[in-house]
Amino acid sequence: MRIRLAVVAAGVALAAGCGSGGDDPAPTSSAASGTSGDPVAYMDKVCSAASSFVSVPKTPPKLDVNDPVKLKADMSAYMGQMADAFTKTSDQLRKVGPSPVAGGDEQVSKMATTFSDIATSFSNAKASVEQADANDPVGGLQAAGEAITRLDQFAEPLKQLEATPELREAAEKAPACQALRTLRPSTPVTPTS
Repeated sequence: MRIRLAVVAAGVALAAGCGSGGDDPAPTSSAASGTSGDPVAYMDKVCSAASSFVSVPKTPPKLDVNDPVKLKADMSAYMGQMADAFTKTSDQLRKVGPSPVAGGDEQVSKMATTFSDIATSFSNAKASVEQADANDPVGGLQAAGEAITRLDQFAEPLKQLEATPELREAAEKAPACQALRTLRPSTPVTPTS
């Protein structure tokens, strides 16, 4: 059981390093509400939306394997926070508006869908953790670990969006995109025993 908990702990550490900046505010967009055909303003809005993940409070649990009831409660709360963060990002991406560059709308839609799917994984994991027997939390924590492994998908949509040369060049000039690249990860979580 401790080995499985260590795997979950490693996953939580990954999640903590993947943008769980807690109270750090999301970079603000310098663009006006419309992009007026300006790819830089558009990418600034896209990156601001994507970085909204950071502004949602997420407190990685302290993994004390000696207190399974607290571990279960803390992990459930964390799964809920992660679900909320990804849902907020998906919602923000859907509000970006039309792309001035061909293919941009489709890519942003894919990003929003990816974030929504990851949010669903965390919501499902939260439900599994809550339904798990506190004296044998591995089943619920396994679901949490599986949701955390989906964080590998976190960066893929933005990479796909930047595959379009005009949008990639715009991202290099957009302040919110530069801020998104330099976000400070929080301190990883380590289990205690």
